[in-house]
Amino acid sequence: MNYDIIVIGSGPGGYVTAIRAAQLGFKTAIIEKESLGGICLNWGCIPTKALLKSAQVFHYINHAEDYGLNKVEGSFEFPNVIQRSRGVANKMSKGIEFLMKKNKIDVILGTAKVQKGKKVSVTDKDGKATEYTGTHIIIATGARSRELPNLPQDGKKVIGYRQALSLPEQPKSMIVVGSGAIGVEFADFYNTMGTKVTVVEFMPNIVPVEDEEISKHLEKSLKKTGIEIMTNASVESVDTSGEGVKATVKTAKGNITLEADIVLSAVGIAANIENIGLEEVGIQTDKGRVLVNEWYETSVPGYYAIGDIIPTQALAHVASAEGITCVEKIKGMHVEKIDYGNIPGCTYCHPEVASVGLTEKQAKEKGYEIKVGKFPLSASGKATANGNTDGFIKVIFDAKYGEWLGCHMIGEGVTDMVAEAVVARKLETTGHEIIKSIHPHPTVSEAIMEAAAAAYGEVIHI
Repeated sequence: MNYDIIVIGSGPGGYVTAIRAAQLGFKTAIIEKESLGGICLNWGCIPTKALLKSAQVFHYINHAEDYGLNKVEGSFEFPNVIQRSRGVANKMSKGIEFLMKKNKIDVILGTAKVQKGKKVSVTDKDGKATEYTGTHIIIATGARSRELPNLPQDGKKVIGYRQALSLPEQPKSMIVVGSGAIGVEFADFYNTMGTKVTVVEFMPNIVPVEDEEISKHLEKSLKKTGIEIMTNASVESVDTSGEGVKATVKTAKGNITLEADIVLSAVGIAANIENIGLEEVGIQTDKGRVLVNEWYETSVPGYYAIGDIIPTQALAHVASAEGITCVEKIKGMHVEKIDYGNIPGCTYCHPEVASVGLTEKQAKEKGYEIKVGKFPLSASGKATANGNTDGFIKVIFDAKYGEWLGCHMIGEGVTDMVAEAVVARKLETTGHEIIKSIHPHPTVSEAIMEAAAAAYGEVIHI
């Protein structure tokens, strides 16, 4: 029962950490209370993308004439769409199970609680507790849907993302509270499938972390599809006593009442740090997050934390990178600190949104003199051939040195394109170097080069 490394939680932070630890020769165990892959794989990233793909295919079927094809009457059985999504998630979970066996990682099922002396107590489903010791204990317990006091979730009429992935039948109407990635993606899916969707956002813009031009464009695009969007608004209370839900929404013009079958609360996440022994061990927390240093060590030696439970971006790829960095540092390797200013963010609605680095507003606030280039996808031959010209690429460079400060994209497939900007920024590539890097034609990705050229007055196709 003694291990070099014990990882608590098997989400994209935990399972990646365990695999890298095993690769480095550590005797490794991973503890999971539910399903391998955690929330992201089972109830988040993967199954939502499966739903969105079904919605995209349904959209294509209903717009066959736009592609010169005969009109098709598209129809679907909602439970089958949900079933496909669950099947994708289950397949991926089995893949994680295979990776654990391949890397000789011991999988311990149960609820973990850290204890003093580098010990972890695990209680199985029968209530039996077993104690394990580890030289290094890495906590990666992730997060859950955050509940607001005035918007309690009952799992039926007021739901979180988990219930939204497995509804037994499609609601005729839905109010989505919050327009971050989770809220916008579900709004897009349900709207495409025929649900009347209203999005309520407290901030002035939807997807509020994005560049303002991207936010405005996405709002316009979603409204065109029939989604009603209310910004500068907040849900004050909900009444679930009737057949559906009545939500009282505060707006600049006063309170209004919205009615729907279901309210989806997508107002962020809460870290899973309760009842896992942090207080007993003496691990310090602040504002609901575990405090760590640059190598993810907590306030107690031998205990580490990564992912959604620490005060960094709550993204799957960030958790994975933190876990790898953590175990490589434990191994004594030469490790670079993670550059949290070069983390890509993606929202998989239609059109997709992807970004990295500073927004235009942030760059100006930091005092940069900037060059901004934009290239509309309506001028892209490949996007036109694809029939998806909604969107644009926006790049921001430092006027003095040519440093690539930010890249912001909206359009079909941009979540697969943003990595170019991430790598280029990592390598300190300048705007002129992007312009002179020959991009293949016809591709949507050449719009990045065109946007860079636009920033320097050299754009060809607009």
